[in-house]
Amino acid sequence: MTAQETVEHKYVYDFAEGNKDLKDLLGGKGANLAEMTNLGLPVPPGFTITTEACKAYLDTGAEPAGLADQIAAHLAALEREMGRRLGDPDDPLLVSVRSGAKFSMPGMMETVLNVGLNDRSVEGLARQAGAATDQGASGGADRFAWDSYRRLIQMFGKTVCDVPGEEFEHALDEVKRAKGTDLDLDLDADDLRGLVDTYKKIFSKHTGREFPQEPREQLDLAVRAVFDSWNAERAVVYRRQERIPADLGTAVNVVAMVFGNLGADSGTGVAFTRDPASGAQGIYGDYLANAQGEDVVAGIRNTVPLQELERIDKDSYDELLDYMARLERHYRDLCDIEFTIERGKLWMLQTRVGKRTAAAAFVIAGQLVDEGLIDLDEALHRVNGAQLAQLMFPRFQLDHEFEPVATGIGASPGAAVGKVVFTSARAVELAAEGEAVILVRRETNPDDLNGMIAAQGILTSRGGKTSHAAVVARGMGKTCVSGADGLNIDVPKRRFAVAGHTVTEGDVVSIDGTTGKVYLGEVPVSPSEVVRYFEGEVDPDTSDDALVKAVHRIMSHADASRRLAVRTNADTGADAARARRFGAEGIGLCRTEHMFLGDRRELVERLILARDPAEREDALAALLPLQRADFVEIFREMDGQPVTVRLIDPPLHEFLPPLEQLAVNVAVAQERGEDVAKEEALLAAVRRMHEENPMLGLRGVRLGLVIPGLFAMQVRAITEAAVECTRQGIRSYPEIMVPLVGAVQELETVRTEAERIIAEVVGGSDVNVLIGTMIEVPRAALTAGQIAEAAEFFSFGTNDLTQMGWGFSRDDVEGAFFWRYLELGIFGISPFESIDADGIGRLVRIAAEEGRAARPGLKLGVCGEHGGDPDSVHFFHAVGLDYVSCSPFRVPVARLEAGRAAVITTGSDSR
Repeated sequence: MTAQETVEHKYVYDFAEGNKDLKDLLGGKGANLAEMTNLGLPVPPGFTITTEACKAYLDTGAEPAGLADQIAAHLAALEREMGRRLGDPDDPLLVSVRSGAKFSMPGMMETVLNVGLNDRSVEGLARQAGAATDQGASGGADRFAWDSYRRLIQMFGKTVCDVPGEEFEHALDEVKRAKGTDLDLDLDADDLRGLVDTYKKIFSKHTGREFPQEPREQLDLAVRAVFDSWNAERAVVYRRQERIPADLGTAVNVVAMVFGNLGADSGTGVAFTRDPASGAQGIYGDYLANAQGEDVVAGIRNTVPLQELERIDKDSYDELLDYMARLERHYRDLCDIEFTIERGKLWMLQTRVGKRTAAAAFVIAGQLVDEGLIDLDEALHRVNGAQLAQLMFPRFQLDHEFEPVATGIGASPGAAVGKVVFTSARAVELAAEGEAVILVRRETNPDDLNGMIAAQGILTSRGGKTSHAAVVARGMGKTCVSGADGLNIDVPKRRFAVAGHTVTEGDVVSIDGTTGKVYLGEVPVSPSEVVRYFEGEVDPDTSDDALVKAVHRIMSHADASRRLAVRTNADTGADAARARRFGAEGIGLCRTEHMFLGDRRELVERLILARDPAEREDALAALLPLQRADFVEIFREMDGQPVTVRLIDPPLHEFLPPLEQLAVNVAVAQERGEDVAKEEALLAAVRRMHEENPMLGLRGVRLGLVIPGLFAMQVRAITEAAVECTRQGIRSYPEIMVPLVGAVQELETVRTEAERIIAEVVGGSDVNVLIGTMIEVPRAALTAGQIAEAAEFFSFGTNDLTQMGWGFSRDDVEGAFFWRYLELGIFGISPFESIDADGIGRLVRIAAEEGRAARPGLKLGVCGEHGGDPDSVHFFHAVGLDYVSCSPFRVPVARLEAGRAAVITTGSDSR
């Protein structure tokens, strides 16, 4: 690369050169540091190395040409501004090296503090801090300097050189034990000087070299470690969990150090402009005196509430509140702020739009509308269906029998019940076996991510609302109680003691992430207020619940905004009634094969195995009134709404005796000399119809064409039910859907007979029956123009369309190898969970376009599981479908996402 090209490709930006809209280039942290700098807030000087530099490094394994020179130039400018040089033995400049991706990934990537310290500059740092303190043995400039040095070796060793972090922790514990204390602050300068020597030996043992004394080498190695941490296992897992693209890379922020561990007039904290758990307005956060920022988020020392800062340092407190208000107005959202006070001087270290619980997301969105900061469209943009689904989970039903054994901080709401585990590995293991688990730790760290994902809830004995456990749990929608210091946790023995009880691994506990209470045993749960609202049991106009009011307001706007109708998948009157209460505008999939299970299975078996027309007609005659009654019940519940009834579509084996068991029964009966003529005939019939791959066999339209009268019986039952309902004053709009069509000739054959039966049954009554098909075979999607000539509607069966399009057996592959595909990044998410827009989605798009080209006004919907998936709903909106259909419980989610799809501009991030 030429010098001119190097100049043109800018890899490093001073904070004053950026702004909050450059997150793709500067990462979230760098962009927001730049924004606060531009706003005139007190931000320590520094510069940002761009995500482009990271991506170039990860692609080639080497820093891009020109990066080293650009870092040197910006470092020199920083030194001039601060009046100090990196590593100067007399007056050293120290810097932090911090990650900062576009999307917040709390604790998933690396940070190194105090870069620039070495055996010489540590003495200069002590002189710089000043000898005069009033902190006694726990304070003093010497203590501060050596504490900073031991932190650097510890963080640098673990982060940059993969030295096991627990060795440093064990060494620190030994020094504290020898001192007879549990607190770091009780260690004096001599203790810490000795600890530095111990840390250096640990570093040398594991790396084969001495701890680097050259400050620029420390800086360069720290920058590379942050780049490398983008692909660390925990970062990859977190991105997959949060659906963050893997190709973004991280920026690196190099910031002049300011120190919160200089004594009682110094400290560090995290503040939220509103409560991230409930959305309530007020002052929320944690403060820790005489500490660095990592001490707060790591949860290794229990913090005090932010309000205590008013008593400790009122000037800094008032100044902080002013900055918090300014930032919230500027960002028009809840802000998460990190700050440090260095000897009475407030420094703003970071701000970002804060993670929040699902409840807080809805409440805050409504508050901001009331305050005139956003409109209802933006409020709808600020929430999502996944959050709404979380609000519909049950909560604890408490009475006098349940007394908490401990109370911590309600860090992430919800009711979680499960078996206690003490390690992430055990959480993953038991969850894979189908067990619900609660991960119990003193404090979590980024290495616990897999266990946190697997657990129903997280319980820690240390930390606050801004600890690692709290922040990550809120982001994932997991229940979390932190800082339950009544728990005495013994990880090696896999137990904890609390209030006179001993709880061992495998015992069941219940944790309440709203109140912070911990209960022994299983506490029963009750429906959430949000579900009661959707059920019509809570009136939002008279309710005092802020969450119910916020959900009602945003849902009302979503319904007013959306173009997509939302139907439900329901096979019974009870399901239909619940879905209608939840806002369903009809049934998009009534699966008639579900009506034939249980007591009716024998009738279907008789029909399939009938040896002559007479036997077949007897079975059909017995089924007809049962089917008619089914449809009358469903039409009654859906009075005035369309009901799409799918003709029977089972894999044939679901209605036949198992071949292997039948063969064994016949063999045993023959051995006993019993008369087995009837059983032998049945065995022969089952063998004749046995299929190696039933999902691709005699099912759907094929079964209807092979077994005369089967579809005809169903069409007659549907039409007779509609006529009967009309006579009762019930408005029914039946839509008959023919499944598994791959060729228009199949649909034409069924349609001809169906139209004859409908005309015969309807007579002069005011009943209109539509006939359409399910697009679930790839060939049907590719010949949709032909099929539309014979169909009045299409409903996309995306479950089978995905199965056949990918060549996957959905009954087998998820447990067999999907975990590996997700691990390797082949999938970001299972294609059965969220629509594969590039592949299966393209089939949907082709069928929609060609179908409507052949039949303008063709009604289009989707009835696979994707109909209730938030991301998929946005895709179906963009393709131009008329409705989505999903399970009753997902109807509110689909309504919300359909509204969001209508107001969010194309290409915006809806996560």
